[in-house]
Amino acid sequence: MRSRAEWEPLRDVMMHRPSIEIEYAMLAPKPFLFERVFSSRDAIKEHENLEKILKENGVNVLLLENELIKKADSSSDFRRKLEEKVLSIVNFYGTKEEVQKAREELGKNIVKIDSKTLVDYLILEPSINLKSDVQNNSEYPTVYSNIPLANLYFMRDQQAVADSGLIVGNMRRQQRSKEPEITEFTFRHVFNYDYPFKVNGPGYFEGGDFMPAGDFALIGIGNRTNLEGAMQAMSSGKLDFDEVGIVENQVYDFIGNDYMVNMHLDTYFNLPADGIAVTSKILAKKSKLDIYGKVSKGKYEFSWSTTLEEYLKSKEFNIIDLSPAEQLSYASNFLTIRDSRIVAVNTPSVLRRLINEKIFDPKTLQIVEEEFRKTGEEGIFPRRKEIRDFGIEVIEAKLSELTGGYGGAHCMTATLNRG
Repeated sequence: MRSRAEWEPLRDVMMHRPSIEIEYAMLAPKPFLFERVFSSRDAIKEHENLEKILKENGVNVLLLENELIKKADSSSDFRRKLEEKVLSIVNFYGTKEEVQKAREELGKNIVKIDSKTLVDYLILEPSINLKSDVQNNSEYPTVYSNIPLANLYFMRDQQAVADSGLIVGNMRRQQRSKEPEITEFTFRHVFNYDYPFKVNGPGYFEGGDFMPAGDFALIGIGNRTNLEGAMQAMSSGKLDFDEVGIVENQVYDFIGNDYMVNMHLDTYFNLPADGIAVTSKILAKKSKLDIYGKVSKGKYEFSWSTTLEEYLKSKEFNIIDLSPAEQLSYASNFLTIRDSRIVAVNTPSVLRRLINEKIFDPKTLQIVEEEFRKTGEEGIFPRRKEIRDFGIEVIEAKLSELTGGYGGAHCMTATLNRG
C-alpha cells in the first residue's frame, strides 16, 4: 500500500456501499453527524454510479462488505475470526440466566448464520433486551442498535495510506470510533497486511486530514485530528516525505461554531494536479502551518512556521481559489484519478439544494445566495473556465444525496495504492 502524491494515478480504492445503517441517520441527522435528510435509495444509486465511474477510469474498486463476505466464504479460518468478532460485540440484557442462555445459543448457532448477515452485525452492533412475558410464560425481545455506523461510507477517514504504508486512525467522535476497528480487521485478515501503524491514546487521527504531495505532506489538525495524533502519524515510520506540514484547520469568521464545515483538511483543500492546489484563500491565509523537516525515516524536527497559503507559494503551486459558497457545497472534496483528471461533486446542484432547503444559518445563507447570483451555475467549481484553462479534466458525479452526510468523492474513497 502506497500513496506518495494525491495526483499520482489512482490504482486501488476501498469503498463501502451504504445500506440500512444510513436509514437510522434520517431519523436524526445531526446526532449522526449528517448535514441533512436525503433519500437513502437514491444515495445508493449515486454510490453505485461513483463506483462505475472509477472502474471506467481504470481504478480497481474493492467494496468492504464484499471483501469480508468473499473471505469468510472461502476461508474457514477467517470465518471463525469473523464469528468471534461478532460474538464480542453483540450484547444481551435480562436476568443472568436469560443472558447466559442467549449467549450460549448464539455461540452454538452462529456457524449457521450467513456471512453477509455477520457483516451487517458488525455495522449495526445489535443488542437484545430479553423481557419476560409473565402471562404467556415466555420472553420477548426489544432490539437496539448501539451506534449504527452510518458514516462508514466515508471510507477516507478510518485510515490513511502514505508513501511507506498504512496508518490506522483513532476517530474522535463516538459515532465513528468503532469504524477503524472494522477496517483494521479487514486490512489484517482479508488483505493480510500485518504491519499497520495504529494511532492511539490521547492521539486522534483521521484520513481526511492527510494529504500527500510528493516531497511533502500535510496533516490538518482541529475538530477531528489533534496535534498528538498528527505527531504519532509523523513518527510512525509510514511517512518518508522531506517535509511534513501540520495545518491548523480554520473556519470563516461568519460561520460561528459549526465546525463540521472544516472538520478535515480535505473539506477546504485538495490537489487536482502536480503544482496546482484548490483551496479557499480566506482559510488558507488563516491556517497556521508548522513545518517539520525529516531527520531520518520516521523522525522529524520542527523547522519553521508560516501559513498554508505562503507555504504553497514557496512550493510554486498555483492556487485555484474557492469562494465560501463553493467550499460549503463540497467543491474541494473531489477525487483525483490521475494528474489533471478529477471526479468532482456536482457542486452547483448541491449548492442550489442547500439554499432551497435553507441548510445554512441566515447570515451564511445571505452570503452564499449573493455569490450564487453573481456567478450562476457555470461560474461554480468545477464548471469554471479557470479549471479548463489549467488543463484539468473534470468528471462531474451526481452526489446530491450522499453529500448530505457531509462529504464528497474524496471522503467516500479510501486510497490503497497510487502510482
